[in-house]
Amino acid sequence: MDQAPTPHTTSPHASAAGRALLLVVGAVAVAALASSVLLWQRLSNVQTQLARQSADSGAQAVEARTLARQAQELAREASAKVTVLDTRVSEVALQRSQLEELMHSLSRSRDENLVVDVEAAVRLAQQQSQLTGSLQPLVAALKSAGARIERAAQPRLAPVLRAMAHDLERLESANVTDTAGLLGRLDDLTGQVDDLPLLADVARASTMRRQADGVGMPPTTDAAAPDAAAPVWRAALERTWQSVRDASRDLVRVRRIDQPDAMLITPDQAFFLRENLKLKLLNVRLGLLARRMEPARSDLATAVAMLNRYFDPASRRTQRMATALQQLQAHMQTAQQPQLDDTFAALATAAAGR
Repeated sequence: MDQAPTPHTTSPHASAAGRALLLVVGAVAVAALASSVLLWQRLSNVQTQLARQSADSGAQAVEARTLARQAQELAREASAKVTVLDTRVSEVALQRSQLEELMHSLSRSRDENLVVDVEAAVRLAQQQSQLTGSLQPLVAALKSAGARIERAAQPRLAPVLRAMAHDLERLESANVTDTAGLLGRLDDLTGQVDDLPLLADVARASTMRRQADGVGMPPTTDAAAPDAAAPVWRAALERTWQSVRDASRDLVRVRRIDQPDAMLITPDQAFFLRENLKLKLLNVRLGLLARRMEPARSDLATAVAMLNRYFDPASRRTQRMATALQQLQAHMQTAQQPQLDDTFAALATAAAGR
């Protein structure tokens, strides 16, 4: 068995070491306590800071929620405003499209009105030209219409402008009948009809002159006074025979007559003959005014035939009228007035919107 240790006596060195150990332990304890205090203070500070930061974070969170709420409200308001703006933009776009369509419609309407006005002016000028026989109304109308189209400055009307220029060149180079001059000459010839001598009037006047010359004519050698030695009864018989022979010659005369109807016209028929010739000349005038050249030439040929058949060709008045009628026949040209086919075709295309 083991024996229990015996207690040792404490030496002075051992007590000093114990005190030193106690001092060290106390110092360590004080240091630990001090560090604990410092650590506690630091923890307290950290807690305080954490609490403060937590409070700040809570306030910031509240503020953030408030700001978020406000942002949401602003977003909703912005969304509503954007929706309203989109609606207004769509309305503006619709109005713009309608306005553009209206502008195009007005532009088309203006162009159509211009085309209609130009076509009406050209057709009216064509009628005036047909009535007067002059190309000046057509030339003036085409020039005025071309100036209006140039001021309009519409590209779709450029073909109309080119067609008008082409027809204008044709009109300026065309040669038509001088209707005004022909009408004046016809009026002069109509007034000269009453002064023209008829063949029947000339024949009657010639017969009357011969009868007058026979009455005042001195006796011929056959009808001379007989010899003084001849008996009286014989001289009387010869004078009677001479008178009967002269009267028989005046009653029966043989001559060539090319126009027997012209020689048999009575004074009443002569009046109607002159009026018929005037009517033929008036028909020629009406044909010229109506631009009906064929009937006018036919009536003029009939008037020439009447002049050559019933009137005295040896008279200077008849010859002058015959010459004037021949000149009228030469001046009545067969060429018709130029037609504005290109211009009307271009106007129809522009009016159709093509």
